[in-house]
Amino acid sequence: MASTYTANSGIEKIGAGEQAGAWGTTTNNNLDILDKAINGVGAITLSGTTHTLTTSDGTLSEGGNKVLVLGGSPSGANTITISPNDQDKMYFVHNNSGQEAIFAQGTGGTVGNSRAVSIANGSKGLIFADGGGSSAVVTDLLDGISFGGTKVASTAAELNIVDGGTSATATTVADADRVVLNDDGTMVQAAVTNLSTYFNQKLVEAKSALNVSGTVTVTPGGATSVYQPLVVASGSQTVRVAITNLVVGQYVIIDKTTTANSMTIDWTNDSAVTSSGISLGSSAELGIGIFNGSGFSFTETVKF
Repeated sequence: MASTYTANSGIEKIGAGEQAGAWGTTTNNNLDILDKAINGVGAITLSGTTHTLTTSDGTLSEGGNKVLVLGGSPSGANTITISPNDQDKMYFVHNNSGQEAIFAQGTGGTVGNSRAVSIANGSKGLIFADGGGSSAVVTDLLDGISFGGTKVASTAAELNIVDGGTSATATTVADADRVVLNDDGTMVQAAVTNLSTYFNQKLVEAKSALNVSGTVTVTPGGATSVYQPLVVASGSQTVRVAITNLVVGQYVIIDKTTTANSMTIDWTNDSAVTSSGISLGSSAELGIGIFNGSGFSFTETVKF
């Protein structure tokens, strides 16, 4: 009985009564084929735009390697056809050829019809050829990989954006858009409307109403503008405004909410007065101070 060969690696199965005295040679060759199939690294030299990656029965062939390192000088995108088309194959690929490498098996397989896999120059991949004959399909095993039961649905281009880059895309931001945030250690998508609410809240520090009896100082709690309502308890009182934490262009609103008594606002530099201040009379009034980097420019308006 003549020898037969395994379906995917071409390992020789010696027929009964065959190769008397030569089993050692055939067995050693089979072990070498197994070694290449398990851990073999093959340097594949590409040229032109096509290459046939062949696994031949009973021989040490380049298609029998587990890892393929692509090199050479292809003239353009190179289509590598896995042969024969009825063998199941899985390859780790490192494309160092200088061109795109397209792996197909069978007839008419392309990236466009999802029967071939493209591996960009300088990239690595893990591919599976299903041995389906003329209609065989090559699959990218890293496309749609799952972590902890969750499928990764993002594209490589999207992951590259997360990784960082210098290019920008002009876009119109809409309420339904999302941005990725680190929410106390958990990565989430947050609506831009959430950010709008947050930043609007942070633009102005709305302080609780303050009863003024004697001189008091209003100090910004952070680098935000301040709205401070005040109730003047009696007579004429003084309110001092510190520049602590402010940046140029931010403002402080002093809102005298009572229709009785009066007060003077001293716009100070942490207790060093930088202007003579303004006085709010017995009407309900407010004063607005705009920080200019060293002190305040201010205006006064009647509330009602």
